[in-house]
Parts: sequence; structure tokens; C-alpha cells
Amino acid sequence: MTAIETQQHEPATTKLWLRSYEDPGFIYRHVSTRSPRDCTPEEIPVIDLTHMFGDVAGRQKLAAEILHAAETSGFFYIKSHGVPEATITGSQEEAKKFFYLPEEVKLGVKADPAVSFYGYQGPGTRRVDPGTAPDTRESFNFHYQPKFDPVHQGRLADVPKDVTQHIPNDDYIWNDVGLPKFQSELVAYWQSCLSLARQLVRILAVGLDLPEDYFDRVTTYPGSDLTLNFYPGYGDKPVEERGEVELNAHTDMQILTLLWQSEGRGLQILNTENEWIFAPPIPGTFVVNIGDFLMRLTNDRLKSTIHRVKQNGKFDRYSTAFFFGFNFNEKCGVVPTCVTESMPAKYQPVTCGELIAKRLAAVQQSES
Repeated sequence: MTAIETQQHEPATTKLWLRSYEDPGFIYRHVSTRSPRDCTPEEIPVIDLTHMFGDVAGRQKLAAEILHAAETSGFFYIKSHGVPEATITGSQEEAKKFFYLPEEVKLGVKADPAVSFYGYQGPGTRRVDPGTAPDTRESFNFHYQPKFDPVHQGRLADVPKDVTQHIPNDDYIWNDVGLPKFQSELVAYWQSCLSLARQLVRILAVGLDLPEDYFDRVTTYPGSDLTLNFYPGYGDKPVEERGEVELNAHTDMQILTLLWQSEGRGLQILNTENEWIFAPPIPGTFVVNIGDFLMRLTNDRLKSTIHRVKQNGKFDRYSTAFFFGFNFNEKCGVVPTCVTESMPAKYQPVTCGELIAKRLAAVQQSES
């Protein structure tokens, strides 16, 4: 996602340039300059997952709710999700401790662009395009490792070579920073999110009139990155004087994202009227959004929606994003239930890894 430039002839909008996977490589939208408001329950509903492990009728009802949200706004909250509160609290306590460490300590686990973009990234180190200011957030990222995945415990020798070849050799991100529980708490949280995401994809399959296990074969070694985000509060400076955007406008690249967010508004969604709306934190919930690859696989039926983060409070804000995708080496095409004679497949089969590599290469080029 790229630059926003003000329209002189149309002062009520700005021009938002968005990077695309297809030629010519970008698109744009005219976006309202109206001040963001909170979302309504109709725009971003709260969906109860209680029936996710229930009978067939309950799962079908849940699937219909999720599909409706995914087809309209592409965003929804989930509650009764099964991730223990103690697991969430433990990971967030470690995240806060990490971001308050001295800068020189955090730089000991910084991302090495020659190896991967995982690890610590300081403020101003990421830019999605030369036309935008660098993101002002701090973050720490790690990625899927079979050794962390409970499904493969005791069977690591069976991991295919073409899977391990996609995994960066960047264990330096776990160098000792003086927080003995940092890795264990984050991995425990990641494992809970991984289990939840695998179940949600099964419900999505039901909603798409596919067998419930349709996607199981492509979630054995899934893309599943965890990103901790830190957005310092603005203090006593009036918020209207701050022009920065902590995380620039973008869409997520994979299947779905699970977002935990602390108190304080920050996450903004671009709605169907091209207006920014807040998705404020709701205790006990995650925010879920659809990614580009799932939008592609459903022939654009499900929506990967533009969003950004703009700090809107005087106090520090934290969030944790879990990005879930299919096995990077699996070539996937549009699913059969999203193709008709009048609506043929818009996209050729491709691997999730190929699309992500294309997007990241463009981002890295814009940062150079």
C-alpha cells in the first residue's frame, strides 16, 4: 500500500494509492477526509464462536454468520474463541517488558534484511512506498516453525525438505534479552492462535459449501506469523496536531488475521463508503479480517479490506497480530463453489508464497 495525496479539485477526499498484484501494479481510491467514527455492529459484528465445536447445525449457523461478515466488510470480532485469558495476559506482559527495554538491547534481536524481516523493527524502519512516511510503530515478529507446532511434536524428522527450505534460518531473533519467559509466553500464545485459525478455516469451508476438511491438506505447515506492535501514546499533545500514521494503509496478504488490541482506539477500517471507521477494542474479543489470498481463492467473494493504524490516545497502545496462511508451497486456485458459467475464475492457480514474495519484494524495493 502506498501514498496518499490530497485532491486539490476535490477537498473532501484524498487519493489513496494501493499496491496491486496485477498489472499495472497499483490502483487508487478517493477516500473521504471526514474524521473517523466508531464502527456500528452491522459494519463489524461480534460473532460468538460457541458453536464452533458443536453439532453440524450449530457449525452451519456459525459459518453463515462469518460468511456474511466476510462478504460485506471483511472484518468481524469473535468472542468465546477458546484462547485462555492467562495465555493472552502472559504474552502481553512479556511484550510490554520487551518494548520498554533499552534500545541497544532490542537491537540485539533486530531483523537482518539479508536473512529475513523477522525480529525487532524500530520506529521509522519500515516504509511501504517512497511516497509515504515510514511507519512510526515498533514491532517484533516471528514465523512458523514446525518445532513450535503441536501437530508435529515428536515427528520433526518427517517435515518435507521443500517446507524447511521456505523457513528462514534466523534463530538469532531469540537471543537473550534478559526476559527468561519471553519466548515461551509468545510461543504459547502463537500455538493457541494457530489452533483457533485452523478451526476457523474449517468453518469458512462450511460457509463456502465445501467439505469441512477441504483446506486441511494446505494447513499442515501454514504461514503463521506473529507480530507484536507498540504504538507510543501522544501524551498531552492535541491529537489533531499529529499527522503521523503509525501503520500505513494496507491489506493483509494471507488467509485471515487474528488481532488482539489493548485499550485505546487505533485500528481504522476503510468502509464501503470509503470512509475511515474505528474498530475499537472490545474486551474478550479478537478482531478477524480476511486476507488477499482468501479473497483471490473465493473469486473476490470474500473481502480483503484496507485498514491502517493511527494512534488516537495519550497512553501507549499495544496489539498482537497473528497472520494465518496456507502452506507456502501449495498451489491453489479459485475454489469450485465460487465459480459459475457467468462468473468464471478470475485468477490462475498460484502459491501463497509466490504472492507474498512479490509483495515483500515491492516493499523492500520501496525501502531501498
